[in-house]
Amino acid sequence: MNSKKLWIGFILVMVISFGILGYFGREIYRQAPPIPEKVVLPDGTVLFTSADIKDGQNVWQSMGGQEVGTIWGHGAYKAPDWTADWLHKEALFILDTWSLAEFSQSYDDLQDEKQALLQKRLQNELRKNTYDKASQSLVVSKVRAEAIKSNSAHYSGLFMNDPDLAHLREAYAIPANSIKDEDRMDKMNAFFFWASWATVTERPGKDITFTNNWPPEKLVGNEPTGSLLLWTGFSVIILLFGVGLLGWYYATNREEDTNPDIPKVNPLSGTQLTPSMKATLKYFWVVTALILVQIFMGVVTAHYGVEGLGFYGLPLADFLPYSISRTWHIQLAIFWIATSWLATGLFIAPAISGKEPKFQRFGVNFLFIALLIIVVGSLAGQWMGVMQKLGLVENFWFGHQGYEYVDLGRFWQIFLLVGLVLWLFLMGRAIWPALQAKNENRHLLTMFLISSIAIAAFYAAGLMWGRQTHLAIAEYWRWWVVHLWVEGFFEVFATVAIAFLFVRMQLIQTKIATSSVLFSTIIFLSGGIIGTFHHLYFTGTPTAVLALGATFSALEVVPLVLMGFEAYHNIRMSRAKEWVAAYKWPIYFFVSVAFWNFLGAGIFGFLINPPIALYYMQGLNTTPVHGHTALFGVYGMLGIGLMLFVLRDMDLNAVWKGKTIRNAFWMMNIGLLLMVVLSVLPVGLAQTVASVKHGLWYARSAEFLESPTLETIRWLRAIGDTIFAIGALYLGWFVFGLKTGWSVKK
Repeated sequence: MNSKKLWIGFILVMVISFGILGYFGREIYRQAPPIPEKVVLPDGTVLFTSADIKDGQNVWQSMGGQEVGTIWGHGAYKAPDWTADWLHKEALFILDTWSLAEFSQSYDDLQDEKQALLQKRLQNELRKNTYDKASQSLVVSKVRAEAIKSNSAHYSGLFMNDPDLAHLREAYAIPANSIKDEDRMDKMNAFFFWASWATVTERPGKDITFTNNWPPEKLVGNEPTGSLLLWTGFSVIILLFGVGLLGWYYATNREEDTNPDIPKVNPLSGTQLTPSMKATLKYFWVVTALILVQIFMGVVTAHYGVEGLGFYGLPLADFLPYSISRTWHIQLAIFWIATSWLATGLFIAPAISGKEPKFQRFGVNFLFIALLIIVVGSLAGQWMGVMQKLGLVENFWFGHQGYEYVDLGRFWQIFLLVGLVLWLFLMGRAIWPALQAKNENRHLLTMFLISSIAIAAFYAAGLMWGRQTHLAIAEYWRWWVVHLWVEGFFEVFATVAIAFLFVRMQLIQTKIATSSVLFSTIIFLSGGIIGTFHHLYFTGTPTAVLALGATFSALEVVPLVLMGFEAYHNIRMSRAKEWVAAYKWPIYFFVSVAFWNFLGAGIFGFLINPPIALYYMQGLNTTPVHGHTALFGVYGMLGIGLMLFVLRDMDLNAVWKGKTIRNAFWMMNIGLLLMVVLSVLPVGLAQTVASVKHGLWYARSAEFLESPTLETIRWLRAIGDTIFAIGALYLGWFVFGLKTGWSVKK
């Protein structure tokens, strides 16, 4: 396809998509659930204020936030969704209070007709919006105030040290005295009430709640809306239409993208490494070390699923609680994947232009030190925050922000942004001479530079919320980072980087690589940018967000159904010439990326993306099925593949020993698959059935998850985890062995 038309398409997609994203972002600001200045009884007695709710949000963040249970379905899968749990307990308390007063029986003992009568009265009580916009006050009835008091006592005992709740604390992996101060606990209870209030209170003039009737809870009338069903059906139609259209295009327009004149010897064999290219080696050592630490944290986190406060009898939670191990597990994954990709860019940039800018090596080394400080400093700060050693303000800046994937404190966020800008500067100055040359690589180089700018720029979205920003607004910006930065522009960058690697090896013609990269980027971003909204169906957003998210997230899946072609293409390329065999394992990791793109991002992603599916599945183990197979399966395997490509190019004369890296490849991929199909997916599907039948509160409850069957299924995860961990050890042995010599044939 003509490059000019592709560039026009790319610009249109960017402008239109971000225009829509920005417009509805404004609507999210405007229509977010209000935070009342005060919550009062009918006689004016103040229960708590907006300051209590906002401070309570900060207390929740300080003890791990989304790493301890979930709020509005976002966060960790151990412990309840606090909004669903609070809502159910509140509903039962009110029903029992009425039932005992009127019928002298508990609600559960009543006849169906009487239960239905009280249930309808409960729905009228809780769903009615009693927030007064003029006075900014929320009026609650006396019986609801009593329910708030009862719930507050329960959560205070749970997060502090009520001995009667010791078993529940262990089931939820919450150490005693996770909140050490009574005043902090009171404020967190105020936040829990407000967050659950938004899930059951109807929007002004509407018959749906602020969270689109989520979570499913029949007692209070939270059931799927008509729009939820409508946009689910429409998303399936859009998916089928998109797959058919792309399949037709692929069949009629795809050009042969391998080079018919592949050289007989490696064209890179005479390449001289510049000092800055050599300096990237230590980045990959750190990447490998972080992989091993991250996987160990994953093992600890998974084990907390069956032994909530210990590790094979050791009281590990006393100094490494679940919220910290899970935080570090996720944070380290992002750190090492990003580091691998950034280091690949630093290696490729001078190779593209053939020139080494002045002080480039110094810049690469300086950035390396800065990244190490960020990693160590942010992890230490998160530990300090969760252990309640920081004030709320200090925690926001240096501790634990409590938002999944962007847990690091604001100071470390700013530090990382500065590091990304420095990386962009190093990249830009290295490839600038090649851009000025105006040769056939120019279009590919331009996309390389644009994706590099996007990586540096879009992380800044993580600075768009403050310490006490409304949760709905913070979620909007958080998904800019998680979806657009991690899943979006890093993937564009990786696509361009892989194309450059193959072009440099003369396995692909430059013209074909350019058009393929541009077309792939257009297709991916067409669904991917607006598809960000599929994370925001139930986070206090208007219905239009649900409609857009459902439609465009379906389009995200479209290019993934053709990943089989990508895998076949990469396998064929690895066999093109005898010298290409030296790149077999880096290319095979790209093959695994195609497989996990189809299964993890495609199949498992679409499993939870349609509104009606996510309505029942949000916050269940079906989400980490997608998370593990997409984050590690796609981005992790891609990071490893890029690392191995660079390590291969650093010493083309060395002959790698294939057994170790072969074992690493197969054990990591097979282990990841077994982890999901033997344990995480069955647990998630069982929870889904429970969510449909009884509600989300039950699907996340200790009563359900600690049943013998589910305990056994969770233990089965050890099979896949063990195989995967051994594969990672093989990878570490291989990478470090390239320096020591044990991975190279003499």
